[in-house]
Amino acid sequence: MATKVLATNRKARRDYFILETLEAGIVLKGAEVKSLRRGKASFSDSYASLEGEEVWLHNLHIAAYDQGSVFNPPPTRSRKLLLHKREIKKLIGQTAEKGYTLVPLKIYLKRGMVKLELAVARGKKYHDKRQAIKKREVEREIARLSSRRRR
Repeated sequence: MATKVLATNRKARRDYFILETLEAGIVLKGAEVKSLRRGKASFSDSYASLEGEEVWLHNLHIAAYDQGSVFNPPPTRSRKLLLHKREIKKLIGQTAEKGYTLVPLKIYLKRGMVKLELAVARGKKYHDKRQAIKKREVEREIARLSSRRRR
């Protein structure tokens, strides 16, 4: 079962500690799927929220399809996410704790259906980001030295 990634939220793993991920369907209208297939999506400032017993995705920008009609939906409208009731109840329990949020990670096609990878995450502090950068630089230096040694 091949999946094709349509868009990724590259800032999510930099700004959050990802605790758990799950797959959700997404309710789309009109030519939004065609626009997604062309890679016309942007995750900037997008987030998911629980409203009652429903999960909604906010601020995901899907550009209007060029060959679409004048009835294209607004690009940053809120979109409903499709999850099982037990998954929603689990998310309600997890996000009730202070500091935990729902972050969209990527949109992809799976068997012709558009899916969204959603994560329960906790925000990183500034010093956490600096530690990650320092760790990455040390790993690069080690790799550079080991490649020189092999020559």
